[in-house]
Amino acid sequence: MAGSTPESATAEASASAAASPIGVSGKATASVSPWQDAWRRFKRHRLAYWSLWLLGFMVLAVLLGPLVWKVGVNDVDLLASLSKPTLKHPLGTDDLGRDLLARLLYGGRISLAVGLAAMLTAVLVGVLIGALAGISKGWVDAALMWLTDLFLSLPQLPVLLLLIFLFREPLKQTFGLELGIFILIVAVIGGFRWMPVARLVRAQFFSLREKEFVEAARALGASTPRQVTRHILPNSLGPVIVAATIDVAAAIIAESTLSFLGLGFPPDIPTWGRILYDGRDYLDIAVHWALFPGIAIFITVLTINFIGDGLRDALDPRRVL
Repeated sequence: MAGSTPESATAEASASAAASPIGVSGKATASVSPWQDAWRRFKRHRLAYWSLWLLGFMVLAVLLGPLVWKVGVNDVDLLASLSKPTLKHPLGTDDLGRDLLARLLYGGRISLAVGLAAMLTAVLVGVLIGALAGISKGWVDAALMWLTDLFLSLPQLPVLLLLIFLFREPLKQTFGLELGIFILIVAVIGGFRWMPVARLVRAQFFSLREKEFVEAARALGASTPRQVTRHILPNSLGPVIVAATIDVAAAIIAESTLSFLGLGFPPDIPTWGRILYDGRDYLDIAVHWALFPGIAIFITVLTINFIGDGLRDALDPRRVL
C-alpha cells in the first residue's frame, strides 16, 4: 500500500533477497545439479581425477592404436626373435618375432571388453536380486539371500575351472572360437561377482524404503514397481557405481589369471594375461616379454581402483571435500 512503512528493515531485506536471484556478492546464483556437484567433488580427489585421464588414454590407445601402429599381431619375423625394445619394435618381440606393442594393443581391447562386460553382468544380476530381496519380505527375501550365501560359499577358482572344462567346446562350436570363449569367460566371471552387489543393493533398499519421500509416494498411491524405479533405485546407485568400478578391476585380474593358467583365450588371440603366460619361461633372457603386459594390467587395475575411491568420496553426501 502506498505510504505504508515496512514492519522491519530485516523483513524487507529478506523479502527482496528471496524475490531476487542475485546473491550478496552481486552475481547470479545458479542451481547445481547433484551430478554436477559430484563431478566437482570428484575433481578434488587428485589421484582419482588423473587416473580417469590415464585410463581414458589407455582406452583410446587400445581402440585407435592399431590404426596408427599397423603391424600385424601374428606377423612372424624369426630374425627378430626375442628382440629387446628398439625403434622398429618399441616393446620388443616374442620368441616368434611377433611385435609385442601390436599384440598388447590388440589384447587390451579383449581384456578391457571382458572387464566391462563381466562388470555389467554382475551389476545387472546383483541389482535385480538385491532389489527383489530389498523390496520383498518373508520367504522371498530369505530365499534370495540363501541363494546369495550359497554362491558366496562356493570355491570360485575350482568352480570356474570346472565350468570352463564343461562348456568350452560346446560354446566354441556354437558361437565360434573367439566369441564362444568370450561369452564363457564373461559368464563365469560375472556369475561369481554379483553377490556383493546384491547384498549392497538389499541394504540400500532396507534403508531407503522407510524414508519420508518413499512413504509420501506410497501414501499418494504409487505402486511398488514405481516406488522402486522412480524413488528407491535411483537413490541407491551411488554405492553400486563404486562397486562396479571394483568389479571391472577384479574381472580383468580374473581373466588374466585364467589366461595365465592356459584356460582363457587360445595362444593366437593375445590378451594381456595370455602374453604374460607365454613370457613366463623367458624371464631370464627376455624379461620385457612379461614385463610390459604386467605393467599394463597393473596400471589399469590401479587407475580403476583410484577412480572407485574418488567416486566413493564424491557420491557420499556426508563426506566434506
